[in-house]
Amino acid sequence: MHISKLNHEHLTNDQMTHLLFSSIHDDQMNGDCIFVAGSSKAVKYRLPKAVELYKQGRADKILFSGGVKWPGAEFPEAQQLKKEAISLGVSEEDILTEDVSLHTLENVLASLLVLNRAFHLYNIRRVLVVTSSYHMRRMHLTLKTYMPDWISFTLCPVDDDNTNEDNWFLSETGVKRVKGETEKLIRYVKQGALEDEDILLIK
Repeated sequence: MHISKLNHEHLTNDQMTHLLFSSIHDDQMNGDCIFVAGSSKAVKYRLPKAVELYKQGRADKILFSGGVKWPGAEFPEAQQLKKEAISLGVSEEDILTEDVSLHTLENVLASLLVLNRAFHLYNIRRVLVVTSSYHMRRMHLTLKTYMPDWISFTLCPVDDDNTNEDNWFLSETGVKRVKGETEKLIRYVKQGALEDEDILLIK
């Protein structure tokens, strides 16, 4: 069933799990750049995955995206990620930053200019995408909708402590995040802001 036909209020826990987490995996292919979406916990959860991919030689550049300055943080998301990445051994010359975006769609739109200046978009063939596992479906559809169609994506989801495929329904935080993400995803697709996708939901 297409996402545009779903009603988030009528989905079971199993169906929400399938909608957000199914068929999200790293195909192990290399790319031109590692794209990391910022968040309040990105340094803790997303940065280690990005650095791991970089040190494995999966891509030569990392693009940190995010302009939100969270309470207690010294810098906006992208700059905070850059600072910590350098401390973990990533060469500063291999780091790109976009620090004006405030949400997922702006992460993608603002990063287009950065990628174009660094590579020229017509030279990019594959991007490794790093974000939280429950956020990956929406991020992937946002990239597919707004990035040039010749660019493909390797999905490298990151699990956190309480919003993963096998535990989100066990905590108030996990339930709130997954239900909120499900509602956003369906709403944006119905609005036409995101490309629709056919999801084989379980009964």
